[in-house]
Amino acid sequence: MKNAFPLSIGTDTLLLLADKAIYWPQQKALLIADAHFGKAAAYRALGQPVPQGTTSQNLLRLNLMLCTYPTEQLIFLGDFLHAPKSHAPATLRALRQWREQHASLRCILVRGNHDKHAGDPPADLNIETVDEPYLMGDFVLQHIPAPHPTHHVIAGHIHPTFRLLGKGRQRLILPCFHHQEGMTLLPSFGDFTGGFVMENKAGDFICVTDGESVWSVPHNSSE
Repeated sequence: MKNAFPLSIGTDTLLLLADKAIYWPQQKALLIADAHFGKAAAYRALGQPVPQGTTSQNLLRLNLMLCTYPTEQLIFLGDFLHAPKSHAPATLRALRQWREQHASLRCILVRGNHDKHAGDPPADLNIETVDEPYLMGDFVLQHIPAPHPTHHVIAGHIHPTFRLLGKGRQRLILPCFHHQEGMTLLPSFGDFTGGFVMENKAGDFICVTDGESVWSVPHNSSE
């Protein structure tokens, strides 16, 4: 087990990171999907008892990756903010402080379905916003995992997870990267986001992560 798993697609090699992101060395790009910043704040605004500090914790994780991997561009594959109520003062203050620390970093948001409701990030965060599909090199970056006629798709939206079957038929569900011909899915970067359990079909390639290590799973590892 290791904290980065190499995945070769064509002439590019992507690193699947244990912290639920992809690093693309050739482009010095870090890709994350479904950050859902401010989701907990949106739920608290509705009176739901949910944890505090999730945005700050996710930004700390992001900082660690930016310190580890030489990054010139950070690309969010949709669902940057969770909802209109995610524009809470504490959430935006944390995001602005983080952006000040990385003022020279190019940030791009490929709009997802939640972005349409939450709205674009505030202008002072200096995050470029584009609609999908966003072509970059030999890949097309999207939020919705729809096939593309000419490029390999890298997308989010599904929040893929995988159910591992352990001793005594114990079941453990972990976030996963799901790769198949023509498409690679990232797990949800944000905490408190749930997930969809994927099947490990013939021809698929799955890497699971526990947040510290990432490893591939054989086809007989699920129930």
